[in-house]
Amino acid sequence: MTQADLLPGALAMVDIPGPTLDPETADFLRRYGVRSVCLFGKNIQSETQLRALCRDLRDLMGEHALIALDHEGGAILRPDFWPFAPSAMALGAADDPDLTRDINAALARQLRSLGINWNFAPVLDVNVNPGNPVIGERAYGADPALVTRHGQAALAGHAAAGVAACVKHFPGHGDTHLDSHLALPTVRKTRAELEQGEFLPFRRLLDESPAVMTAHIVYPELDPVHPATLSRAVLHSLIRQEWGYQGVIVTDSMGMQAIDANYGRGEAAVLALQAGADLVMALGRREVQEATLQAIATAMKHELNFQEVQASLDRLETLARRYPAQADESLAAADDAGLLGEAWARGLTAYGNPKAPARGSRVLLVAHRTPERENVSEAAADAETLARELGAVYEVELAPFQSPDELDWTALRARGLPVILATTARHRHAALRDARPDLHLALYNPYAVLDVDAPAIVTYGFRPEARAAVLAWLLGELTPAGRLPFQA
Repeated sequence: MTQADLLPGALAMVDIPGPTLDPETADFLRRYGVRSVCLFGKNIQSETQLRALCRDLRDLMGEHALIALDHEGGAILRPDFWPFAPSAMALGAADDPDLTRDINAALARQLRSLGINWNFAPVLDVNVNPGNPVIGERAYGADPALVTRHGQAALAGHAAAGVAACVKHFPGHGDTHLDSHLALPTVRKTRAELEQGEFLPFRRLLDESPAVMTAHIVYPELDPVHPATLSRAVLHSLIRQEWGYQGVIVTDSMGMQAIDANYGRGEAAVLALQAGADLVMALGRREVQEATLQAIATAMKHELNFQEVQASLDRLETLARRYPAQADESLAAADDAGLLGEAWARGLTAYGNPKAPARGSRVLLVAHRTPERENVSEAAADAETLARELGAVYEVELAPFQSPDELDWTALRARGLPVILATTARHRHAALRDARPDLHLALYNPYAVLDVDAPAIVTYGFRPEARAAVLAWLLGELTPAGRLPFQA
């Protein structure tokens, strides 16, 4: 292929507007030569529909098609018609790499059954910041060695099931107090500190990783000016030259505010490619995608090194050949339901010697009335659902709230009932430091146990399988065996 033959879409991944490949979108993908698409909840209705969409995308984009999804487990699962896999931190709490491998193979089988050939997982971030607003239970834990052994198991599970994995978010998003979806974080650590912490899982596992996703974070020790996604010092000099990585480097979404609020979208795409990225994730409105692709087309003629572009295309084609986007309809996701439920149960963790109220007694449940979806994460179960489920064990009186600062704990305690607080938010809330329940069910952010002065059961997620494990404990049928994979 000559430089004149290249179309900009070969170096960009886009998203599409709906659950079908409409003619306008098909024309757009064809016109720019797009070969990579990332799917989201807006693209998903049913297994049959999603399989047809993947087939249509592959037919259009060709044998080198890459069809991707964020399918991590826990809160980062878009389809709601499959059994739900546990979050990474639930697996870190169980700390059985064989289980982690099996769960990741199950995640990959779900995707492969439909023709999705690339999963943006596992997360190799070392979550050492309890206030991290975006990673939290998406990480295996706060110990680099634990993250490394479970990341390795996750990669093995994906490879065994025939789906490309993608480790993320390099160089590490585990010690930020800002969410890069909303702002541009900075991590001020020395190279020695990075080597002992953030770098460790990536450095040890990159050779086993088909792909790595960049983080929109500034690391002044590595590059005082550019976030990692746009830094040649990070992507080319460190990953390619120093560490000798031969797999695909893909950016995180360029529509995140860390990039979009600080750079022009087209400018940022070109900077990422010049830095050493193989594929730019150009998500968002069609006009923004067009601007990105046109900027790449111009840069192909004047700014990008043709040999480096060809090397990127070779890496992307190798990935697609190794993991073809072809559905395997013999795979039945329902077959893994027992495995996934067992994994949630094995991660269940007791904190501070919790005691279940007597079965059949009357209890007061304090829970979030209507949790909302936040950025990449799906919404947790609402108060009515939790009350209905706890009704299988207790007579439940419900005290719903929309924000924890609404709660009058003196009045709640004055009702004279055992008080169960269920926390179901991604973010910690300062008002929870005033909470005085008898039992805390930490059904989402596990770091909420640091705020609530009460014994707790920690699930590391809110999915039905996690709640079933809690009910089993309340009924005396399950002894929590997980361990908090962070310091409390």
